[in-house]
Order: sequence, then structure tokens, then C-alpha cells
Amino acid sequence: MKKYWNYKEIISELVKREIKARYKQSALGYAWVLLVPLINLGVLSIVFSYFVRIPTGDIPYPIFLFAALVPWTFTANAISYATSSLLSNSNLITKIGLPREVFPISSVVTRFIDFSLSFLVLIVLILIFGLKLQMIFIYLVPIVLVHVIFVLGVSFILSAINVFYRDVENVLGVFLTLWMYLTPVIYPLNIIPSAFSRIIVCNPMVGIIDAYRKVLLFNSPPDLKLFGYSTASSVLIVILGFFYFKRKSRYFADVI
Repeated sequence: MKKYWNYKEIISELVKREIKARYKQSALGYAWVLLVPLINLGVLSIVFSYFVRIPTGDIPYPIFLFAALVPWTFTANAISYATSSLLSNSNLITKIGLPREVFPISSVVTRFIDFSLSFLVLIVLILIFGLKLQMIFIYLVPIVLVHVIFVLGVSFILSAINVFYRDVENVLGVFLTLWMYLTPVIYPLNIIPSAFSRIIVCNPMVGIIDAYRKVLLFNSPPDLKLFGYSTASSVLIVILGFFYFKRKSRYFADVI
């Protein structure tokens, strides 16, 4: 960790460069970070509130959806951009001797900044809908930590594979869409038939999304078993992903 702390300035510069490049010649600039999830929220809320009704109890569907849509958007965007981070920085990889991990890490950090801004909007909406914020919010610290660890682990694996097999980047959008529908983002966990629930909960994002909802909307701590599985899975994935990335990184410059 000390080695990566020494590279914090490089990661910071990569993050700044990515943000500037993304919103260069954009009239609305960083407002797109908030507009995109809000537009998605509006469309999905209309569809699943009026056309296909999703039961959410006493919680209004828009805020029920947004509590999961914000963390899911971070997951999808961070993994997507981190997967292509090595190829988009190929000129640096072939010329500068620095840990290759800084590229997927900087992509995840950039998307985490977006996530933080969207999360503030989520908090405002929670207050607007009349829900109360309580001390149970302290649970958000381990939830966010586990979430970031999981995203980093998946990013290490996919970014390394993408260097050798460019098909990964091409099919990732479809994979992320399917993954979202297999995660209780637009529907509650309790409506999944028992025959499928044991399979669905093997997805680490299920426990993470459920934990966000329990803390934000129901003032309840995360489900110990479900979130515990997500925590263990996330730690295992980031360890395996890191060592896989390190083992493959010695060949990046040759392939890129």
C-alpha cells in the first residue's frame, strides 16, 4: 500500500485528465453526472410504477429504485471504463515504468467521484420523500468500502483480460445489462421465487444493493448473512484479481 500511496499524485493526474477529457466541449459539463441517472430514474419509474407495477411496500417506487440505481451506476460505469483503461493509456504503458494498476484504479476513483455526487442527490430525494436519516447511516462506511473493493477486483480482472482479448470490451455492455437484471435494482429481493433465490444471491452485488436499501430506506442494518457473503466474495475477488493483473502485466507492453 505504501508503494501506491507514493503514486497518489500520478493517480490524481490521471483522474483529472479523464474528467477533463470526458467533458471537453460539453455545454453541461459535469452536470451530466447527475442528469444521466436522473433521466434513467424518470424512465424506469414511469415504466415500473404505471405499466409494470413493482410492489415496494410503504416506500415510493422512485426512491426505492434510486437507492439501488446510484450504486449500480457506479458499478457499471467504473467496470466499463476500467476495462478499457489500459488500452486508452497504451502510450503511457509502453513508455513509462510505473505500476499498471494505477490505470484501472484511477478509472474507479473517477467514477467514485461521480458516485459521491449522485449519492448526495439521493440523500436529498430521501429527505424530500419524507424518510428520516438516523444513526444507522454509519453502516454506509463498510458497505461503500466493500462495494469499492468488489468493483476494483472485477476491474483488475477484466482490464487485464481485455488487453489480450479485445472482445471483452465489445460484449461488456450486454453483460452489464444482463447483470443488472439479475441484481435486485429495479425490483425488491423478496419477490424472487425461492427456486431461484439461492442462485441469485451468489451474485455479490445482491448483498451490496440490499445493504444500501436496508440502511437508506428502512433504517435497518444489512442482512448479516447476505452482506457477509458479499464481503467475503469481494475480498477474495480483489485478491485474485490483483495477483492475476500483476502476473499478466509483464506482457502488457508487448501486446499493446
